[in-house]
Amino acid sequence: MSAGTHPVVGIEAMNVYGGLCALDVRALCTHRGLDLPRFENLLMQEKTVALPYEDPVTFAVNAARPLIDALSPEDKARIEMVVTCTESGLDFGKSLSTYIHHYLDLPGNGRLFEIKQACYAGAAGLQMAVNFLLSGTSPGGKALVVTTDLSRFALADANAVQEWAYSEPSSGAGACAMLVSDTPHVFRIDRGAYGNHAFEVMDTCRPGPDTEAGDADLSLMAYLDCCENAYKDYARRVEGADFRDTFGYLCFHTPFGGMVKGAHRHLMRKLYKAKPAEIEEDFARRLGPSLAYGQRVGNTAGGSIFLALAGVIDTVDLSQPQRVGVFSYGSGCCSEFFSGVIGAEGQARLRAMKIAEALDRRYRLSIDEYEMLLRGESVVRFGTRDAKLDHDILPGAWPLTQDTPHLVLDSVVGYQRQYRWV
Repeated sequence: MSAGTHPVVGIEAMNVYGGLCALDVRALCTHRGLDLPRFENLLMQEKTVALPYEDPVTFAVNAARPLIDALSPEDKARIEMVVTCTESGLDFGKSLSTYIHHYLDLPGNGRLFEIKQACYAGAAGLQMAVNFLLSGTSPGGKALVVTTDLSRFALADANAVQEWAYSEPSSGAGACAMLVSDTPHVFRIDRGAYGNHAFEVMDTCRPGPDTEAGDADLSLMAYLDCCENAYKDYARRVEGADFRDTFGYLCFHTPFGGMVKGAHRHLMRKLYKAKPAEIEEDFARRLGPSLAYGQRVGNTAGGSIFLALAGVIDTVDLSQPQRVGVFSYGSGCCSEFFSGVIGAEGQARLRAMKIAEALDRRYRLSIDEYEMLLRGESVVRFGTRDAKLDHDILPGAWPLTQDTPHLVLDSVVGYQRQYRWV
């Protein structure tokens, strides 16, 4: 899997945006009267809660802006593709990419489009960009791939809060922006090293713009099946691949940490008949670092594997390059196992984004404030024709208290969303 004389591509720059507000999910668990041992299995600490004037566009643009601002005019002009990856779209036809393209003032000679395949969309977007670069049709070109998703629980959407059960503490919001190019400082993709597994299953779905449904047990079974078979397809393609020895670190799609732990245990038992002590040590060493940001943001759907990757790169010892195995799963379903290499240079570049510091700066919601947001009175629903956003709903969270410009939703006029920088 050495680069050899083949083209080298991957993630040149990367940033994670975790919103303006966070909620302590242990406090939420206590408030809801949830079973504490079952809650502990989530491996969650806090989650991002989207404010009414935050939406998938603002999350995406706020994630991508630091990457674009760091580019020279010449490099910015080479962005020839903008791909949004989301299951939180705002329109049945218009892509979020168009807004991102506009508010980041990107060149007009690019492809703008959106990918929807549940939580697999982010991996699909990255592979789309990688293969555009590997095609050689536009040498030196770059692609901006942005995953952006958010969950808005609202009291009006359920007969009882208890229906949300353990999905409420783990459902978050966030965006990950990746500049993909032939100078992969942050994550060098292993060219041709991937495996897929896909089939039709109704495990989770969004049958309406503000409705989610699913079968938790079926979803777990599909996730485990895909994790095993996508890796086996990877091993079929990649000579000498060994799940235990090939990868210094692993990143799995993370609805919540306990699900990742279960999938890792399943593979270690299937492939090696590993004992519990070995499985626990291996999980802590190779997968534990991947939870660093996910357990602070919650499930970000297509972006969760890239939050996991960012967590690994930011927190582990990279004095020597390390290969990372990445497993992406999207309900419905499609999955992929792929790999790449990270190192000290990428770590320095990612740490300069100060992701952890931005998460630390989020406004901490009280349970009463969270419940007020749950009433949903200020939320702009899918298909809203006209609205004016209340930016004073939580004065302490307003981004003027932040140290970087933020894009916020200002109003909706004739279905057209209007944003402004603050």
